[in-house]
Amino acid sequence: MHAPKQEDPADQRVRLDRWLWAARQYKTRSLGSKAVGGGKVRLNDRRTKPGVAVHIGDRVTVRKGAYEFQLVVEALSEHRGPASEAIKLYRETPDSVAEREKRRAQMKQSLVQGYEGKGRPTKKERRELERLRRRSPHGQHEGD
Repeated sequence: MHAPKQEDPADQRVRLDRWLWAARQYKTRSLGSKAVGGGKVRLNDRRTKPGVAVHIGDRVTVRKGAYEFQLVVEALSEHRGPASEAIKLYRETPDSVAEREKRRAQMKQSLVQGYEGKGRPTKKERRELERLRRRSPHGQHEGD
């Protein structure tokens, strides 16, 4: 019998979509694959395909909504484990964290007050709206 072939960690490769799934960036492999195909994920600042190999030290940029995460691959895995293990697969750059916090603060400041009403207008509110709509721009009723 012979021992299983030991691989050098530098030679180990994992598909990008599998790594994103294992690192818990996407809930399913197919969602990760669609994101890569749609240009939401970049590997080493290049648009790529879901099946491309990821190596330790590669830079992965993931865009989710208004936020962008810049990750450095620290370890490889094809298997999805608990979140405590998944965070060991990558390291987020300090610039990425700072930019995301800055973006979050900007979005918080620009929040617009939403509609305060609760559903459909009441009968009284509808009558008031109708009364306002019937008035002409000069403050007179149309029927006068």
